[in-house]
Amino acid sequence: MALSMEEQRILTQIEVRLSEDDPRLAQRLARLGTPRGRRARIVVLTAAVIIVLAAVAAGIAAAVL
Repeated sequence: MALSMEEQRILTQIEVRLSEDDPRLAQRLARLGTPRGRRARIVVLTAAVIIVLAAVAAGIAAAVL
């Protein structure tokens, strides 16, 4: 869904203010759409899945014993 011209203008204003107020946060948010940001999200998601699977396996093992 495309943004209206007014919504795009407001979003641009927010981005400019964020960059002025907290440039470090603005840089971090800008990286989320980059391949490095996507890769980091994939790594975190993979780690979360592994942790959940390990917890489930531990629960099953405890129930069996």
